[in-house]
Parts: sequence; structure tokens; C-alpha cells
Amino acid sequence: MRLSIFIVLAIFIVSCKNVNKETSVKDSVIVEDTIETTDNSFKDFREFKVLDSKYIDNKTLWNNLNKNLEGFTDEKYSALKPLILEADIPTLQQHIQNGDLSYELLTKFYLYRIRKFDRDNDLSLNSVISLNPDIITEAKQKDIDLRNRMLKHPIFGMPILLKDNINTLEMPTTAGAVALQNNRTEDAFIVTQLKNKGALILGKANLSEWAYFFCGDCPSGYSAIGGQTLNPYGRRAIDTGGSSSGSGVAVAANFCAAAVGSETAGSILSPASQNATVGLKPTIGLLSRSGIVPISSTLDTPGPITKNVTDNAILLDAMFGQDTDDDKSIYAIWEAGFYINDLAENGLKGKRFGAVKPLLDDTLYVDAIKVLKQQGAEVLEIEAEEIDLPNFLRLLNLDMKRDLPKYLSKYAGDSVQVKYIEDVIAFNEKDSLFTMPYGQKLFNGIKADEGTDDFLTKIKDTLHNNGKKYFDVPMDANQLDGFLSINNYHAAFAAVAEYPAITVPMGYMENGAPKGLTFIGRRLQEKFLLQWAFAFEQASKKRVAPVNYK
Repeated sequence: MRLSIFIVLAIFIVSCKNVNKETSVKDSVIVEDTIETTDNSFKDFREFKVLDSKYIDNKTLWNNLNKNLEGFTDEKYSALKPLILEADIPTLQQHIQNGDLSYELLTKFYLYRIRKFDRDNDLSLNSVISLNPDIITEAKQKDIDLRNRMLKHPIFGMPILLKDNINTLEMPTTAGAVALQNNRTEDAFIVTQLKNKGALILGKANLSEWAYFFCGDCPSGYSAIGGQTLNPYGRRAIDTGGSSSGSGVAVAANFCAAAVGSETAGSILSPASQNATVGLKPTIGLLSRSGIVPISSTLDTPGPITKNVTDNAILLDAMFGQDTDDDKSIYAIWEAGFYINDLAENGLKGKRFGAVKPLLDDTLYVDAIKVLKQQGAEVLEIEAEEIDLPNFLRLLNLDMKRDLPKYLSKYAGDSVQVKYIEDVIAFNEKDSLFTMPYGQKLFNGIKADEGTDDFLTKIKDTLHNNGKKYFDVPMDANQLDGFLSINNYHAAFAAVAEYPAITVPMGYMENGAPKGLTFIGRRLQEKFLLQWAFAFEQASKKRVAPVNYK
């Protein structure tokens, strides 16, 4: 299923032909179902114009690390598999405390798996763009720090992959684009937060180029730098979702302890659900956006993608904090540990959720609702509100036209020559075969959109109000605690409402494609979302690791 960052991608692409024509969404569920029915079919590689990266030399990628991996044999790898594969972060930390594992061995295990599976072989996934050349040295230091009782947070010593639109000192931040191939930067705010709590930055994950707001006609998971990301549950059959494609795939394949993605309207929820992982899209501003290649300062947010809800809470807890450089950043009064503690308390008993009637044709959704009811929740069937999202595409056009130059001026490395959207378009036209084999329709749409600041303000106000009404009206009328969706079906509404959402594996379709049950709550209800998701996860136990990557 070609799931983009947008619930309504089909409408958006058509709209690019005429940016002055108002775009609206009558019913995101119907649009999404249409995309699913049409595109969730078996694909052959011949349908992809590009499979492997033209810019990543696998030998060069591993030059420094191979020497440090000498002595880490297949026997050692196999011996560690029972301790690490599918284990949550608290279990990994317990193994390390017990002396059965170390941060060095954990890091080497993930590197070994990436080298074994990710590129240049029959099971390649193309999920990782770059690796931290000093990661093993850093992991050894974590072992020393632990002996000195410096464990600061459960994220300490955990190897984390970052979506490659998030700045970090160790590796370039490319957004998958050749124009940013050598973009060497300082750490983004959330990366500083992670490092301060002891996390290891393992590498960068592939993504849909420019967070899927670039080509318009390309498959999700494709970038010029990273090549075509493939889904471990069906490399020829199942789409990765986007735009945090590499983050979702790498977590599903156990290439890292956890990964960070980013979302504008579905870019975490889509790949998380498509790869049987847990993805959280936070309230806008809970996590800083500074130092992240933007689409929209109105809607963008980073967020965690993990194998389970516990790890999701840990990664979220490690990243939140007020950033004075982000004008939407929230001053959170709670301290570290807030999202981790009491996950099992206040689960589903007595909670009231709304289930949208058109989704009740989905048997996995219906089965998930049965689980919720068995855990004491009440689920009410509700009608979807007849509310439009007018000019959604133009919001993204006008925001990115303003926000990308700000990133390039303030956060990009000195070697980056492009400063504006027009510069990127011109750069790509010099060698279109290698920089934009699927074209750059959406970038051309951004260039053509001449909306004023006043028009943009009106769009923002209308969309925000409409998004809130979409959820608030049925939630208030029925005294609901939360809203139940599938995958990223209602991501556009949650985005403009600036409401948080979390998706949890709820089963697999006949062709093996995973699906997620998605909980949507009101502003700053991440703690509740995590508790609901945890209770559902523990009762349903639906995640199964991809069979070829065990």
C-alpha cells in the first residue's frame, strides 16, 4: 500500500497541477480505503525506477567499522540473538546489569545485522543511509560509565537510528537529497537531549526524499541518496509506508534498539503501522523541531518508532524538553520518567472510545475492538464528521517555501550551496537521472504557489479549527476518552488539530501486510495514549518479527 505522509495523497498530487484550486478532504477514511484497495497489490522490482542507491558505496560505508567488528563472529552473533532479538529496552538493560551483555556487544550485534541484511544481498532492505564511524568506541565508553554508576536514563547506551532529516554531528543530514549530500551540521535539539541521557546515535535511516514532499509520483521509501527502502514483511509485495520509511523498517528488522522518525501528516503512523511497529506522533511542540529539515513549521514533529510501547515511552521521555529556538515548543512541567512510569496503570477499564462506522468493515479493526472491550473499555460506533480540510496542500507549499530557507540558513552546513526551493529544483535539473528519476512535481508546486502571508494565516486558522472539530464534536457528545483509527487514516485531521496519535500492531492482512490500531487523543494526552496502547498491546500480542530476519 503506497502510504505517504498524507492521508489524502491522491488528492494532493492532482492538486499540484493547479495550486490555486482549493483542495479539500470530504472523508479521509474513504480516500484512504481507495488508496489501499488500489495500491496494496504485489509489486515487482521492475516497477521501481531505482532500487539500490547510486550514492552509497557499501565498502566505504563499512571501511572503519569492519576493523572494529573483527572477532565478532557468526557464533557470537547467534549466541546473542536470544538476548537481543525483539527484547524491549528494560530487558536489554537487565541483561547488561547481569553481565550477560554489554553496550559494546549490543552495538556490534546491530551493526552485524545491518551489514548482514541491509544492502547488497537477496534480503536487502536499504533502510540505513549512514553509520556513526565512532559508534563502537562510544559504546565501550558507555560500559566504562556504567561501571562508574552513571546510568542516567533507560535510554542510556541504547543504539538509536535517526531519520536522515534530523541533524547530528557524526554524519551528514541529507533528507535523502543529493543537494544535501555533504550537509555536516551540529546536533538537533532532540539529539542533544538523547545524548545528554546517554543514548548512542548508531546511524541515519533512509526516508522518502524530503519527507515525501518532493516528487509526487515516486514510491514511498525512495530517496536518491538511500535508494528504495523495502518492507521486511514482503520486499516485493508490501509498501514501507512513508516518509519515515527507514526508521520503521530498521526497527521491524531489529537493526537498532529504537528509531526516531518525523511526521507532518502520517509520516510516523504510516511506516510504523506498515512494519508492525509502534509509532507515536506527539502533540506539536512537545518535541523540538530545531535542526530538523522541515516541511511545515505548523505541523512538523519528530517522534519515536519502536518495537513495543514500553520502548516508545522511554524514547519519548528521553527527547522532550523546551527549546527556546522553536516557537511552538512546550514547557513541560513534568520531569524525566513521566512517560515511563505507571504504564500499566489506568489502562483500558472504563475508558470510552469512538469507532468510525466505515472502518467497521475491517475485520482486524473489529477484532481489535473486541480486545478493547475484553479489557473493560466501552467502544461506541460514531459517524465521521462532515468536515473539510481546505487548502491543506497549500499550507504545506507556503510553509515549506518559508521554512526550508530558514533551516538552510541557520542549521545547514557551510558546504550546502542551495538556499531556496528554486535552487534545489535547478540543482536537480543538472542531472535528473540521478537526482530525481521520478521528477520533482511537488517542489515545482511549491515554487508556483504565490499565496500571501495573510492567506497562509487564514489557512492555518481554518484547518486547525476544522481538525479540532472533527475530533471534539463526537468526543464531547459521547464523553469519549479517545478516537480509534487504523494506520494513518486520520493523520491529516490529527495533524491540523495538533493532537497526538499512537499506532500499535493489530494483525496482518491476507498478503502479510501489517496493520495498526491507532489511538488519537487530545492535546498533551501522550501519557494516556501510551497507557491505552500498552494495555492493548499486552492483551493482543499481535507483533510478529519478520520471518526472514530472525
